[in-house]
This record gives sequence, structure tokens and C-alpha cells, in this order.
Amino acid sequence: MCRTLAAFPTTCLERAKELKTRLGIFLHKSELGSDTGSVGKFEWSSKHSKEGRNFSEDVLGWKESFDLLLSSKNGVAAFHAFLKTEFSEENLEFWLACEEFKKLRSATKLASRAHKIFEEFIRSEAPKEVNIDHETRELTRVNLQAVTATCFDVAQGKTRTLMEKDSYPRFLKSPAYRDLAAQAAAASASPASGSPAEPLHT
Repeated sequence: MCRTLAAFPTTCLERAKELKTRLGIFLHKSELGSDTGSVGKFEWSSKHSKEGRNFSEDVLGWKESFDLLLSSKNGVAAFHAFLKTEFSEENLEFWLACEEFKKLRSATKLASRAHKIFEEFIRSEAPKEVNIDHETRELTRVNLQAVTATCFDVAQGKTRTLMEKDSYPRFLKSPAYRDLAAQAAAASASPASGSPAEPLHT
């Protein structure tokens, strides 16, 4: 396994660079609102290695569970790009908006953000209307009369379940992810050098 950038065998470094390139298959440039966060950004740094979460492990973890995918910034970026190819990115964007919403502490900001999220994702014929049933839509509308950090929980839970049961399996079966995972597995299997390698010089 590769531990730090300074100790990477040359072949592992090359494979890591190739993996980064292959992830570009997923990452289309997307401009998301501040509510959803910058899910289009791909983070690649030595921090992953220092924390024992190198890029190969990250990619392979995405197929272990939907939770691991959502907890990975690179995973969210890749999944979002995949959803865009299916024209269903609104579900993930709503889920992310809810995650950010729950971090707010100001009652004024909560109320303002709640109505913005409702108008963008929940109301009938919203610009990014998510696929939820009428009862959930109405429950959420009622919740907005007395906004709390949990007012979107039911709707968020249903969109998450929909993604996990529907979009997530297709993402894992997509040729792009399968190819990326194969490359990640090969990089993870690369034997580390017997002694720490000298820092690379250009």
C-alpha cells in the first residue's frame, strides 16, 4: 500500500495519476448553487494518504456502501456527474442542500434557506423538482410554517432511498466506474517498496 507521497513507488505514483485522469470521465464542469455546495470540485492531495485514505481506497470504498460514497467528496462529485448523464441530479443536489441546511444555527437563516430549498426542489413544478409523493410534499409545506432543522428530513430520506435503490446500483455498473475501480484495485495491490523511496525530483 502507498503511505505518503514521498514514499510512493514510482509505479504507484504513475497509477495514481492515471486514476486521477480516469476520474475526469465523470467530472463534468457544473456550476451549483451555494446551497448545494461545490460537488463538482475534485480534491486530490497528500492529505488522503496521510490519513490512510488514499485515492484508491476512496474509489473502492464507493461500492461498499452508499454511505461511504456520500461521505467522500470525490465520490459525491463522481456520482453527481453520473446523475447528470441521467438528468436526475436534482435528487443529490436536494440531499446536499438539506445537509448544509441542517448546519445552520440562525433561526432567521434557517427560515430563509428553508423557503429557498422548498421553492427550488419541493413545490410542484419547481425548477429542480425532486421525485417525492404528494403526502411528503404537503408535509414539508406544513413544516415550513414553523421551520426547524428537521423540516426536510422526511423528504430528504425519501430522495436518499430512491438514489440508493435506483441510481446508485446503476452508477456502480457504469463502464466508467467499473474501469476506475479496476484501476484503483490494481493500484492498491501494488507492493510497497522494501524501504522508503527517496523523494522524487523533477
